[in-house]
Amino acid sequence: QVQLQESGPGLVKSSQTLSLTCTVSGGSITTNYYYWNWIRQAPGKGLEWIGYIAYSGSTYYSPSLKSRTSISRDTSKNQFTLQLSSVTPEDTAMYYCARAPAPSSSWSEYDYWGQGTQVTVSS
Repeated sequence: QVQLQESGPGLVKSSQTLSLTCTVSGGSITTNYYYWNWIRQAPGKGLEWIGYIAYSGSTYYSPSLKSRTSISRDTSKNQFTLQLSSVTPEDTAMYYCARAPAPSSSWSEYDYWGQGTQVTVSS
């Protein structure tokens, strides 16, 4: 059973960089052919995909967030990390990490999710 757990600060100041880590257990983040994603949900809004790091280490980001996003990994710790720079209060959301079997999976195809972590950006 794969488990994902997000961790990081719950409060970030505007203009700073948000950094979250997803720790994976029960499976390796290098296992073919899974994609490890960051997703967020702002209050009253739907899910928004941020980006992924693939089993191979390649990354792909949402065009709307690409200029501020970086996803990296530490295979020795079986973790992957999101960094979102120059945050504003509009980045306040519940942030999730999740596994998908393909790069363009629909939400229903994501098979494992973390419980989510609330991040608030103060102005």
